[in-house]
Amino acid sequence: MRPSHELLQVLPDGTVKQRNPFTGTQVWTMPGRGKRPLPAALDEPTPLPPGGVADRCAFCPGHHLDNPPERARLLREGDQWTTLTGLRADQLALTEPLFRRVPNLFEICSLDYWRLNHGVELSDEVVERAEQYLADAAGRAHLAHVWRLKHRLADDAPGPDRQALRQAALGWFGTTHELVIPRRHHVEGATATDQLASSGELSVAEHRAYVAMSVEAMADLYASNAAVRYVSVFQNWLKPAGASFEHLHRQVVAIDEVGAHVDAAADVLARNPNAFNEHLLDVAIEHGLVLAANEHAVALAGFGHRYPSIEVYSLSQQQEPWRLSPQQLDGMSDLLHAMHAAAGPTLSCNEEWHHRPPTLDEGPVETDLPVPFRIILKWRISTLAGFEGATKIYLNTLSPWDVRNRVLPRLEELRSQGRIAPMQIGDECQVAKGSIPS
Repeated sequence: MRPSHELLQVLPDGTVKQRNPFTGTQVWTMPGRGKRPLPAALDEPTPLPPGGVADRCAFCPGHHLDNPPERARLLREGDQWTTLTGLRADQLALTEPLFRRVPNLFEICSLDYWRLNHGVELSDEVVERAEQYLADAAGRAHLAHVWRLKHRLADDAPGPDRQALRQAALGWFGTTHELVIPRRHHVEGATATDQLASSGELSVAEHRAYVAMSVEAMADLYASNAAVRYVSVFQNWLKPAGASFEHLHRQVVAIDEVGAHVDAAADVLARNPNAFNEHLLDVAIEHGLVLAANEHAVALAGFGHRYPSIEVYSLSQQQEPWRLSPQQLDGMSDLLHAMHAAAGPTLSCNEEWHHRPPTLDEGPVETDLPVPFRIILKWRISTLAGFEGATKIYLNTLSPWDVRNRVLPRLEELRSQGRIAPMQIGDECQVAKGSIPS
């Protein structure tokens, strides 16, 4: 670990040099580039027909049968939220969910991956659910339709044989790769194609529900498969960030390794359990990079990332997201929502969740290491090129202070409009050094 003054330096000519305290990633920002307009990641907008378009993609209302069978759907009537599970195919059109959990049609780790590499077998409950769906005519037709979509066959092409359809059903009902999908493709009353319903365009209550449903999916995937060592949660917004659709969605993926980020953090924490404070939060406070805070979380302009970034940290003693109280989770959601809203719907970004997996005790890493729950937003405003590949030094258009100077005025505006939850902004933030539990 380098001294904290070497993690974030401003040279006499104005060049900013950053080093990530956990991964060692080196980043430079050259002077004079931070005032450039941020690129919009959308095509030139075109008008929508009167009343808008409700079915632009496979994630939109009216296309629920284009997705594998749902794990759950969330309904709202006034202030009352209701979760429905176990729906039959002929029940999908009876309610209009605000959010749905569905298997990813092109999962990263398939049922065969877990079965052949780890000897994992599905529970009797999952097998029974799949068999019931297959036994129902509407369910069987739904499964065959999705199977054909996955295999790029026309709707009138011969369907899969019974065994192939059963294997597909078992894979979807036993999935370890889920999507959490909000209802809207565009904002309410949209008149043009660029008026997308991004994370920042959700209401505070909707975004809280979106985060909570993602956390429920995490917990379910850990509980359902003993071979899972980490559940990765991420969101790719717009094509430069890797999104296949312009319809907002978050991915929740179980894998059998903890990954390099957990390993890197654990290695540093083994030497200094207070590293997240000494080499991250405290440095951000010293350099005026705190963006916003509430009772349960703090948002910072990040440093040492390949792209301009914002980091949101939970201040809870609990390191596993599903162990946070509803109030603590809402605190994280509110800051994350505000950061998305400040960036705007046309800015492409990746949302990455990081947490302490409950499976650390199965590996060489100590079990009591304080790995905080945190979410990192990375603005995808540049393309990596030869210099980065050759040197492993990454060039960011924006320094952490450039990010701060863009975000803070927008947060003030959003708060005055009542579009984000109450929070402290910029110099109002009363976050002390050492606030991340260690």
